[in-house]
Amino acid sequence: MTQEPAVPVFGMGQISRARYAVAAVFAVHGAVTGSFATRVPWIQDHASVSAGQLGLALAFPAIGASLAMPLAGSVSHRFGARTALRVLLAMWTLALILPALSPNLLTLCAALFVYGAAAGMSDVAMNALGVEVENRLNRSIMSGLHGWWSVGALIGSAAGTVAAHIGADARLHHTLAALVLTAIGLIACQGVLDLRSLPDEEAPPRFTLPPKSALVIGAVGFCAVFAEGASMDWSAVYLRDIMGSSAGLAAASTTAFALMMAIARIAGDKVVDRFGSVRTVRVGGFLATAGGLLVVLAPGPALALCGFGLMGLGVAVVVPLAFAAAGRTGSNPSRAIAGVATITYTSGLIAPSAIGSLAEATSLLASFGLVTVLAFGLVLGAGVLRAGDRKVAESGAPQQAPAGSPAEG
Repeated sequence: MTQEPAVPVFGMGQISRARYAVAAVFAVHGAVTGSFATRVPWIQDHASVSAGQLGLALAFPAIGASLAMPLAGSVSHRFGARTALRVLLAMWTLALILPALSPNLLTLCAALFVYGAAAGMSDVAMNALGVEVENRLNRSIMSGLHGWWSVGALIGSAAGTVAAHIGADARLHHTLAALVLTAIGLIACQGVLDLRSLPDEEAPPRFTLPPKSALVIGAVGFCAVFAEGASMDWSAVYLRDIMGSSAGLAAASTTAFALMMAIARIAGDKVVDRFGSVRTVRVGGFLATAGGLLVVLAPGPALALCGFGLMGLGVAVVVPLAFAAAGRTGSNPSRAIAGVATITYTSGLIAPSAIGSLAEATSLLASFGLVTVLAFGLVLGAGVLRAGDRKVAESGAPQQAPAGSPAEG
């Protein structure tokens, strides 16, 4: 009788090291985004595109990501989790070079499509490994990992701000940044869990629609990311146009929102471990709803500013917990994570334009009324994230990856 191959077992020391390695990967991923965002004006001038054309081009990263993310599972299955992450992350860091090299709208759209595709696939791979490490540690780490992404984005944007201030050519800046981040990423990937598929394990389809479980979980993520995108892009405009605030106070609304999100993500793991995913998201939904009501009903800019801060606090941990829940549903976590990621990317893409269209048809006040309604959707839908709560095996041993997990390759 042939004995089935055993699922690999890792010591707690190795798993702990893998946690820090994945955190470094998240930070590198965020640094690429931060580096790119600060040089968009330079890229616009270099490609000689109008504001409207730039808006069109900036839709292509989300399109590329949405189309490419379902492929991440088959890449991990074929090459193993560590190798797949190493290749996909390097593709993402090196893709930073492409937009600055684009001389016109057509090449810029193509470059941003590739940039987004690499971003999406590496995003799925690193989140799948993050969920796997979380399972084996049996405590929440996903919120903190996304917090490290925010830290990386801050570092990348700070470096980009300096480069822009001294008038550095973005082609040189992004080439140097890409090389440095690629090197850091390759080193960090050495520490992630080297999980592979079992020899007789069937390969997942190269491209497949997400499972129904991912659609339900993704709907909760959609509400959170819509509120996030609307607040980040429109909060300053809201305070200026609706509240009549100064330019400085209007800009502070975006800072307040981002700061509260970062704080909540860094602290979120301890909260989730104590109260569970469902209760945490439900309370967050109440906070985000209260923040939205404060924004809509505030008589002055100070209270509206507090409202945006509350919304940032309320939605911060939802996406990390949505990824964690997706990674624990069904027989193919990679497929589920890709599905949730696709939905959240789509939400982030449509939120700013949807808010603008509704504001033009009605008013910006009505737009944030819609945001408030979607924030309350977190309260109603929190129960679908119950799968995000870890369960300890009766033996007390760390959980092993389910068959077909992307983290097993």
